[in-house]
Amino acid sequence: MAEMTSRDRFMAALTGNAVDRLPVVSICQHATYEQMEALNVFWPEAFFDANAMAELAGGGHTILGFDAVRLPFCQTHEAEALGAAVKDGGKKDLPSIKTHPYKVGDTVDFPVDFLSRGRIPHLLEGIRILKDTMGDKVIVIGGIIGPFSIAGQILEITALLRVAFRKPDNLIPYVEVGEKAGAVLGQAMIDAGADVIVIEDMMASLDMISPEIFRKLAQPYEKNLVESFSAPVIIHVCGKLDRIVADIAKTGCAAISVEPVVNVPAAMEQFKAMGINTPLIGAIDPVNTLYLGDEEQVRQETAENINKGLAMISPGCAVPPATKTANMTAVVQTVKAAGR
Repeated sequence: MAEMTSRDRFMAALTGNAVDRLPVVSICQHATYEQMEALNVFWPEAFFDANAMAELAGGGHTILGFDAVRLPFCQTHEAEALGAAVKDGGKKDLPSIKTHPYKVGDTVDFPVDFLSRGRIPHLLEGIRILKDTMGDKVIVIGGIIGPFSIAGQILEITALLRVAFRKPDNLIPYVEVGEKAGAVLGQAMIDAGADVIVIEDMMASLDMISPEIFRKLAQPYEKNLVESFSAPVIIHVCGKLDRIVADIAKTGCAAISVEPVVNVPAAMEQFKAMGINTPLIGAIDPVNTLYLGDEEQVRQETAENINKGLAMISPGCAVPPATKTANMTAVVQTVKAAGR
């Protein structure tokens, strides 16, 4: 097969068509300190300046050789626009939620000026710049936070989990606001040029909630988002998804991003028995392999993931910013050498 462009390779893999080789992407954040040094673009400036943001995100292709690039780097834009105070991560860390604006029982209204709040205007401009400068070469991914996770950010995660187990219906207004925030931001990203939307619903992990709570307070709202967008959607939920992976597929998402703890062959067998064709993406360990491991370990784990039948090769979650470029590019080199 003739060599494909990164854009064509990604979209072919996403739709189950033949590819010249597997795409290599990072479904979650992929900025690193070494990329910052190489590009002379640094945090925290790249959290606020659209041009710096786009240039650093573009390093996923220009430096790492990935077939897609994505914004944002952090997971705080929606919560900030909904009233949460954000702690600055400085030069080394990602921004995080400092204070939560609501308590369970409070009335919460979606702000009409949501897209004008916080850093969202800079994020949307960063996506426009990425699309203009790299969109003919690679897929531009826009990342949003899942509704259940946004509820946890505006309420505080301990309160969210306590109420989820005892009186889950009391959380519905906050999850609905989370869904609205994701719907508005995600479509604005698409309008700005994003080819694909990733929903990161990290707090909906089975490390934190039961499958039953996931099916009540996470899956239906993820499904609503998938159905609302005019672009393909990839869903990423952290942790061992084996008991809910079919539920995620039933959202209608274009693909599911999985961590290395997920039994990929078993999930594929389950999908086959149920007539599900949703591709899986992953699942290189971002900490123990990419950050702490060496290039040989990266090559070995990449080869193992190729053999599992994943549709694309990706770190299983966000890449630690201290990860070495050599380890990241070893993923691409291994996939190219495999030729499939």
